[in-house]
Amino acid sequence: MIQPHHISDAPILDVQELTVDFPVTRGTLFQRRLGSVRAVDGVSFRVRRGETLGVVGESGCGKSTTGLAILQLIKPTSGRVLFRGQDIAQQWQRRWGRWTWSPHLRDLRRQMQVIFQDPYSSLNPRMTVEAIIREPLQAFDVVRGTALRRRVQELMKLVGMDPRYIRRYPHEFSGGQRQRIGIARALALEPELIVADEPISALDVSIQAQILNLMKRLQSELGLTYVFIAHDLAAIRYISDRVAVMYLGHIVEIADSHRIYTSAAHPYTQALISAAPIPDPVVERKRNRIVLPGDVPSPVNPPAGCPFHTRCPIAEDRCRSEIPPLVPLSPGHHAACHLAST
Repeated sequence: MIQPHHISDAPILDVQELTVDFPVTRGTLFQRRLGSVRAVDGVSFRVRRGETLGVVGESGCGKSTTGLAILQLIKPTSGRVLFRGQDIAQQWQRRWGRWTWSPHLRDLRRQMQVIFQDPYSSLNPRMTVEAIIREPLQAFDVVRGTALRRRVQELMKLVGMDPRYIRRYPHEFSGGQRQRIGIARALALEPELIVADEPISALDVSIQAQILNLMKRLQSELGLTYVFIAHDLAAIRYISDRVAVMYLGHIVEIADSHRIYTSAAHPYTQALISAAPIPDPVVERKRNRIVLPGDVPSPVNPPAGCPFHTRCPIAEDRCRSEIPPLVPLSPGHHAACHLAST
């Protein structure tokens, strides 16, 4: 049985008013900028050491962009990303007309790693498993010689893989095995923070459970901190200590996992939870589904006021003109809704 992991009160990650814009251009050789798309709009949250923060929402709500901006794989437009108290969003330098990482940010990358969504495209098909896992070890010159192969074999064992497979290529493995290899690569540099960007969405249901259990075991043994991004509400509920719900680039509600699923305050969160199937046919038949009208607005031309008001069943006049702030409803429970109540 997986033992409960320890969560410290000290935040390892503090995201403040994070904003990410992408330019909208026309043309190929000579591009003309037409405007921008705000993929992430003023997102703020904290993640404590040893905690798993689940980030959930519909496709296109900004979940993955938030994760990439936390890791500085894309440069934020504005805001702060404090990792262990250092603002890593400021660790960029302009060189030859382009933004590049500063040497200090490269050093911090040892402590922040990512598990990608697609285990088929995230592993180089021309490299053996040994070469894939040892690549970060060589890039940071952590170990050399025979110790390098021993470290690769140890990482394979850690994720439940046979070390004899290190000379095989990715196409010789199943999707679940490939994701384990990706996890081993993420653990190679002994990071403190891992951003998991929908790591189980491309896997079969039975394999999803195995990967989730593996991640929980590794967190317990290694003291890892996760930002777990997904649209699978059942997976988020199982692995997360707290849950942040995103809609159109905004966090609309954040609370501990139990409170989100039992007493959601925001109408969008309530609609999401009502859409998740329950594995009990009797309970499922008696449930009232909340069906939201219309589609998610385009981020190129977002609505004024509350971003959810165009689909909200309880919207009032002020929702169409005033953006609701993310306010506390109870200790640890925040929602961005003028009419939210617990």
